[in-house]
Amino acid sequence: MQIIKTKAELAALSSSWQKEGQNIGFVPTMGALHAGHLSLINALDGKASRRIVSIFVNPIQFNNSSDFQHYPRGLEDDAALLRNTGKVDVLYAPDESQIYPPGFATRISVSGLDNMLCGGDRPGHFDGVATVVTKLFLQTRANIAAFGEKDYQQLCLIKRMVQDLDLPVDILPVPTLREADGLALSSRNRRLTPEQRQQAALLPQALKACLEAMKHGTSAESSLATCREALQQAGFHVHYLELRHAENLAPAPIAGKDTRLFVAASLGDIRLIDNMPFA
Repeated sequence: MQIIKTKAELAALSSSWQKEGQNIGFVPTMGALHAGHLSLINALDGKASRRIVSIFVNPIQFNNSSDFQHYPRGLEDDAALLRNTGKVDVLYAPDESQIYPPGFATRISVSGLDNMLCGGDRPGHFDGVATVVTKLFLQTRANIAAFGEKDYQQLCLIKRMVQDLDLPVDILPVPTLREADGLALSSRNRRLTPEQRQQAALLPQALKACLEAMKHGTSAESSLATCREALQQAGFHVHYLELRHAENLAPAPIAGKDTRLFVAASLGDIRLIDNMPFA
């Protein structure tokens, strides 16, 4: 596995692969890697002959400077984890100048998908995501890129952006990977105290109970209210808890096979997100 830190070196290598007819698979990350990230790499088995993983903590997607400063980082550990997979050809670890050089003034916005759910209380977040992902697609020259369903809104936004901008990359959704107690794997989990980690397991349990209630005939409105109350009593600050259509994220007043339950809730200053399908 090579570690590349400049876009020029990466472009030269990707160009040589393309000339050889190789298919480039890509997994963009912000580091603090865990088994969930490895599942994205594994999802490219049989779909890519070369694999690039990027690590870049993107400053323009954080609307909270403290969150950006405290985001977990550990390049050496991440590199060792990737190297041990035996599947990654390149770890691309650019500094900010390779992504946003002096004078950089462009933002990409995906209207409609950017101001709901996580976008509602994180203004500008998804513009930052769309901008950096586009930059990384162009720098890596990826043919296929894997994204986890845990960040389902992000997945929908990236798919829309790729379609609208005619970007030559296929988007591969990958199911959420969970701990034994159901908590969705996330780099933020490592910031939880032992007590908060026990509390965090109540988040997926509450979502499952909410979905079960709807499956047994309880209205979505009543089920959501009960779930919200349970989370608040467990110590969560609930940012949102909503039922949405899976395809376009439009509000869904009634649960059905095309709907998903979405939540963002914080323990202290640690924000956790999750989503589950109704079916």
